[in-house]
Amino acid sequence: MTDDAANAPSDSWSALVVEDDPDAGAFTRTVLEKRAGMRVALAEDADAALAALRAESFDLVVIDVELPGRSGLQILPEVHQLAAGVPVIILTAHNRVDYAVGALRGDVDDFLVKPVDVGLLASRATMLARRGQEQRAANRTKTVLAVGAHPDDVEIGVGGTLAAHASAGDRLVIVMLSGGSLGGDPEARHKEARAAAEIVGAQLIHLGFEDSHLDPASGPIAAVEEVIREVRPDLVYTHSNHDQHQDHRATHQAVQVASREVRELACFQSPSSTVEYRPNRFVDIAEHLETKLAMLRVFESQANRDYMGEDIVRATARYWARFTMSRYAEPLETVRSTMRLPRAPGGLAWDPGHG
Repeated sequence: MTDDAANAPSDSWSALVVEDDPDAGAFTRTVLEKRAGMRVALAEDADAALAALRAESFDLVVIDVELPGRSGLQILPEVHQLAAGVPVIILTAHNRVDYAVGALRGDVDDFLVKPVDVGLLASRATMLARRGQEQRAANRTKTVLAVGAHPDDVEIGVGGTLAAHASAGDRLVIVMLSGGSLGGDPEARHKEARAAAEIVGAQLIHLGFEDSHLDPASGPIAAVEEVIREVRPDLVYTHSNHDQHQDHRATHQAVQVASREVRELACFQSPSSTVEYRPNRFVDIAEHLETKLAMLRVFESQANRDYMGEDIVRATARYWARFTMSRYAEPLETVRSTMRLPRAPGGLAWDPGHG
């Protein structure tokens, strides 16, 4: 490839350069702007880099290994979470095997040793920005619908999974069929559910059916059908039919019928699930367990329930992780599935289990 880097650089691409040395940062910025046609932002340390990623979207991230405080390799998990699918180039002045191995383990796209050749940096940057853009377009964001019978049902079952979807940029919609009046003040529980939804940026829909009196044929099917027509989900999560709670079973039955034209339907575990609950998919939530715990903490009215305890939530996720290569996971029973979701930098991964 020539020094012109690329077959048509695009000024629509933007790059974040993380470099504490002013001269090195200016050099990298000039190369990317002049030779690769990119808009470039500079960050001088890990905190500034992460702040920039929270505030703006980029097509490429270039990180120096040696940064004050946390190194470039140490912040890679957060970079991937904030910029899912965005390629990363690691720069270092040390031609050492351990740095290269660390970079590869951190899932970087390229590893370049300083001083970097101008043409090489421009061509690699352009190629990776283009490839990342194409891959993100192919893996378009999804609309995810999660339906629970009561407030906190969805958060307990797939809170970590929804956090993973949120980190991947997916649109989230949470539906609760009833206000859970038998478990506390409905108004307070509704406020808690809204606060939990806000943590992952989800839209919350409350359908207002009576707690403990859910009958699939007496309204819930039609109500969920209307939601599905409006939001057009690519993927639906709901209760399993293998559950002791009658409202959970009714919700499952209503959603299964209402979502019959949705290609992906999977069922989460509830504290009242029976031994017949047999998951065959497991979502890696290692990077999202803390978000799930934050969602559950807002349900202060339910804090007395054992299954809301942090130790129980952690232990449950740790148990299901034995079917994966992760430390924490959430289980799902697949009702319908036409595709295997890819492993994403944001942490969403479906792994086959043993049922």
